[in-house]
Amino acid sequence: MNLWLATQPAPGLRRLRAGWRLALFLLILIAPVLMLLAGRHAGAGNATTVLRPLATAANEAVLLGWVALITWLFSMLERQAMGSYGLPWRGALGRQFWAGALWGAVALTVLLLLMAASGGFGFGGIATRGETLARYGLEWALAFLVVGLFEEFSFRGYALVTLREGIGFWPAAILLSMAFGAVHLGNGGETYMGGLSAGLIGLFFCFTWQRTGTLWFAVGMHAAWDYCESFVYGVPDSGTLAPGRLLAPHLHGSRWLTGGSVGPEGSVWVLVVLGLLFLLFDRRYPAASPHP
Repeated sequence: MNLWLATQPAPGLRRLRAGWRLALFLLILIAPVLMLLAGRHAGAGNATTVLRPLATAANEAVLLGWVALITWLFSMLERQAMGSYGLPWRGALGRQFWAGALWGAVALTVLLLLMAASGGFGFGGIATRGETLARYGLEWALAFLVVGLFEEFSFRGYALVTLREGIGFWPAAILLSMAFGAVHLGNGGETYMGGLSAGLIGLFFCFTWQRTGTLWFAVGMHAAWDYCESFVYGVPDSGTLAPGRLLAPHLHGSRWLTGGSVGPEGSVWVLVVLGLLFLLFDRRYPAASPHP
């Protein structure tokens, strides 16, 4: 697992070890991304915050575009196909994406049913109707699609592929998932439990990458989880409430059961759901051969 030492002769930038290539990638990438992320979280405190769907989509699209541009540059320098970093065009919004979306919607619903069964959650009534509901439904669908693309490609695209080359898949997946969880601690209303669950969800997304060979399942699941959480069921997502949500639920009882201002991702029930996800996915998508 030589991460930094020089390699045998290889084309382009691949003459450098994985560690140096990843460090160079992050050096070029991270300053503008951090500036935009700081703008996205500006003013976020411990209180629940509110975001707007089109503003969210636009901000995340800028971030996604920057990550894609730098990834494309490195793919040229390393003489690798852009699709080798997890998002091949031929799979865009295809079968894996929609399978992931179904898993995300069902998993989030099961989590809320467990919270309701333990007395910590009520689904409430209809909060928005008619044309307003339809408009918000479409806008949030777009926003969370872009969020899923940006976050998956950022943490599990070039970074995962390159770090995997240096230290192996699971060590790379664990390190990047820890970073994913830590980044979520910057969200308004987030807690350590929410950060832990975000990191474990990130690890599950790495697992889907390993078993399916692309990030499209993870993108679909990520987008659908957030969409159902924020728009359909109207619960906080890392302390953020979505305007125009379908339902007006109510959380009550222990914060360990409800997640408090964090929402369901801060509930201990999320650990049960994640355990079931790993088990079921392992059986539904068995490992045919080790991932390269």
